[in-house]
Amino acid sequence: MTEPASMAKYRLIENARLDARNTFGVPARAPLLVEVADAAALPELFGYPMLREGPVLVLGGGSNLLFAGDPPGAVLALGGQQIGIVSDDNGVAIVRADAGVEWHALVLWTLGHGLAGLENLALIPGTVGAAPIQNIGAYGVEVREHVHAVEAFERATATPRRLSARDCAFGYRDSLFKREPERFVVTAVEFALSRSPVLRLEYAGLGDELAAMGIDACATDTVRPSQVAEAVCRIRRRKLPDPAVLGNAGSFFKNPIVALAQAEALHAAHPALPMFRGYDDATRKLSAAWMIDACGWKGHRDGDAGVAASHALVLVNHGHASGAQLLGLARRIAASVHERFGVALEPEPRIVGAPW
Repeated sequence: MTEPASMAKYRLIENARLDARNTFGVPARAPLLVEVADAAALPELFGYPMLREGPVLVLGGGSNLLFAGDPPGAVLALGGQQIGIVSDDNGVAIVRADAGVEWHALVLWTLGHGLAGLENLALIPGTVGAAPIQNIGAYGVEVREHVHAVEAFERATATPRRLSARDCAFGYRDSLFKREPERFVVTAVEFALSRSPVLRLEYAGLGDELAAMGIDACATDTVRPSQVAEAVCRIRRRKLPDPAVLGNAGSFFKNPIVALAQAEALHAAHPALPMFRGYDDATRKLSAAWMIDACGWKGHRDGDAGVAASHALVLVNHGHASGAQLLGLARRIAASVHERFGVALEPEPRIVGAPW
């Protein structure tokens, strides 16, 4: 029997387990999981009452969320895998990638095609569709700097939309999509990348890693984007646990941004606290990892819920922790930082099934 055309575009799974679909590896179930191979099926799918009327969680690689409980409605997983160059003029190429493409695979693809811009974002877990939602960033670069446009399905109007980078209202680990999670489903992203690289090597530790590879970071004309990506991968593998080995979602807390006066007072009391320019000259970004470590949490473990011994920002599942247990630990960490430093920490991952 020939499979119906609509079913070739998507698959419906009732009472679906999500344990293997989140990098914390915590147990969760969805009343309905919709695996979408072709985003063109979204208008049909959102005609179903459960998707049209109820909450819908769009799930990428599951690397930026914590299931503290079961999702209350349907879960949607986009699986498109197409990558291509839309235009290539005057040394700038526009690359389009479907939302389901694995992020690091896209970075490698762009480097293989002689395009620079995403090398500092190598080895970040997750999918292309999640990148603009979170405005992912690492080693001095945020993805918003290279987003040309985002293709999305708008649920209320059941129509496709194309949003410019300005329309996305990007902020620090933030975007329009994150602030209005029920409004859009990101289906593809376009990136503006360069054939004449302007490398970003100023982030602490990056130059040292290149030097350890036998590369002079000061000779920027000879450093290749692929070498920067390799240096980033080496640092990340050394500092961050592999989710395939030890369940985690990367950095759990954002680096807080505070007013300059508060930052100066904190620096006077704690001279070793790292801080950087925030949104502007009137704000400073503080190191959440340093404050968490100063409170004694690095390497801490409550049963199977713990904090990585290698990095204080990373919460880990040692095997059988529940999402609720990890959330409880995160709340205690945040409370201790607030008590000692007067600074509120916010989670970076989306928390499903419970309030922060």
